Amino acid sequence: MTAVLISVAIGFYSVYHKVASGKEIHHEHDHDHSNDNTVLEYHREDLDGFRSFLRSLIMHGAVGTALGGVTTLVGEPQNLLIAEKAGWNFIQFFLTMAPVTMPVLFCGLATCLLLEKLGWFGYGAKLPETVRTVLEGFDVQEAKKMTNKHRVSLIVQALVAIFLVAGLAFHLAPVGLIGLTVIVLLTAFNGITEEHQIGHAFEEALPFTALLVVFFAIVGVIHEQHLFSPVIAAVLAMDQSVQPVMFFVANGVLSAISDNVFVATVYINEVKAVLDAGTISREHFDLLTVAINTGTNLPSVATPNGQAAFLFLLTSALAPLIRLSYGRMVVMALPYTIVLSSVGVLCVKYVL
Repeated sequence: MTAVLISVAIGFYSVYHKVASGKEIHHEHDHDHSNDNTVLEYHREDLDGFRSFLRSLIMHGAVGTALGGVTTLVGEPQNLLIAEKAGWNFIQFFLTMAPVTMPVLFCGLATCLLLEKLGWFGYGAKLPETVRTVLEGFDVQEAKKMTNKHRVSLIVQALVAIFLVAGLAFHLAPVGLIGLTVIVLLTAFNGITEEHQIGHAFEEALPFTALLVVFFAIVGVIHEQHLFSPVIAAVLAMDQSVQPVMFFVANGVLSAISDNVFVATVYINEVKAVLDAGTISREHFDLLTVAINTGTNLPSVATPNGQAAFLFLLTSALAPLIRLSYGRMVVMALPYTIVLSSVGVLCVKYVL
């Protein structure tokens, strides 16, 4: 979902940047939309306003992927592992998480509305009217050039999107296999038969992938040194009534500064081992599992370290275009971090 947001935002940005640089929008130009030297002076204010608007849009969307991702089995990578360990199917996962995830989802959407209305933390920017006019004109011209081939291509993409949702929802195959199937279907039925035609689509992910390799090397050392074990042991030594809340807090803190998938993997394996040893009941295991899932998914929006979607956004080609730095992401995510974490811990304590 974040990748789609990035692609759409870059498309919008490049269209207006071309016009702001004094070039005809429908003429073929070798235009570099990362270079502002060619931008005309009277377009600079609107361009800056457009950047602010896109930053708000993208950050709301990125947080939205976390809000929705925590609710279902296929929303986040660790959800699949957690569901496997707990023996839950798609519906069971959703219903078990719902006492926490539904109030959090509602409060997250309310936060989005308030931030846009109040204009706090860098949100609330409006789309400049000049930019809107340019984009509408571009849309009209593109619609005129629409052919049957384009329409069939859109139909194919819509059908494959339905297959993707159904495949994930019913867990028809491992997620990676479903992803490969989507690539094969889209390329085959759209006449893309040469590798170089889609090669550039993977270039966006190269910095992200390189960071993941380094990051997982670091967390691998953490795992081998059992640095999380004292924290887990301390929480399990507490009274069972406070364990879910403490698991949420412990997972949340660690997920905000390190990869949430790794944190969830370590914690769910430890808790499953305790269940298998007969130390805790199945009911208590379910409570701890909800705390682990929500604790790793919700507070992790605090920094790009914790959320893969945020890290992908930070390392994408879009981030420098709209002036979205690490620090700015942390500031813009702060109100969401506070609301999601607070509501999450309250639901774990009083609703479960």
